[in-house]
Amino acid sequence: MEKKHTVLIVDDESDFVEVLKQILEKENFIVASAYDREEAERMVRAHEPGIIILGTIMPRGDAFLFHKWMKQTLGFGNLPIMVINAPPEKQLLKGWRMDEGMQMDAEDFLAKPVKPESLIPRIQALLDRTTKKIRVLIADDHAVVRDGIRSVLALQRDMQVIGEAINGKEALEKTIELIPDVVVMDIVMPIMNGLDAAKEICQRCKTAKVLMLTQYDEEENVLASKKVGAVGFIPKAAASSRLLTGIRSVARGDQSWIESLQPHIEEQR
Repeated sequence: MEKKHTVLIVDDESDFVEVLKQILEKENFIVASAYDREEAERMVRAHEPGIIILGTIMPRGDAFLFHKWMKQTLGFGNLPIMVINAPPEKQLLKGWRMDEGMQMDAEDFLAKPVKPESLIPRIQALLDRTTKKIRVLIADDHAVVRDGIRSVLALQRDMQVIGEAINGKEALEKTIELIPDVVVMDIVMPIMNGLDAAKEICQRCKTAKVLMLTQYDEEENVLASKKVGAVGFIPKAAASSRLLTGIRSVARGDQSWIESLQPHIEEQR
């Protein structure tokens, strides 16, 4: 069987590393390991891993420095990193500090104890994300909004903007033509509004998931979005990270609604 990606495990707990290494090798991964930051940097250059599992290393703070080095080093910044923090009782000694956690942008974050075998599907999902992009269509009648969304999505290695529409009619036509995974849809647009377009898309293009993104976040608009078949609703005032989370959520089959209105959404199911 053909070898899969190389996985680099960076962790100073040898028992954890050895068990995880054996499980990964049974799944036909190539596995390399490092026990401190200096060795980890050498291994990255030598093995060019497809993913890094970054656990706990001493002294405290070195895991964060390694993560920062990865994200800032040309050629390595796009490598997916799964962070596994120390268990609660050891976090003061070797875990991630709160200020470090706020600065990081790891693709996955867990805390020990974890079952090594449970990491396999998460590792595969991260690897798949680097090779399979979420195809996104942006529908908004304001060019500045489309430009802003496109710029944010362009920085994501797992997303691809495949088209734009300036009204609901064009959004429907381009969805049929381009078959996106996710349609980011404004509500108030000329010719055909976003709600009518979403209804048509949900009836005619079953694979496309509609995520409403609008400044009109009143409860009636959220509930109307749910009624026509949209699977999520995000206010334009929300942070870009909320939009990215929403796109990823609906692309994998989940829903993404405003938390404060979740009880009302549940009532419509």
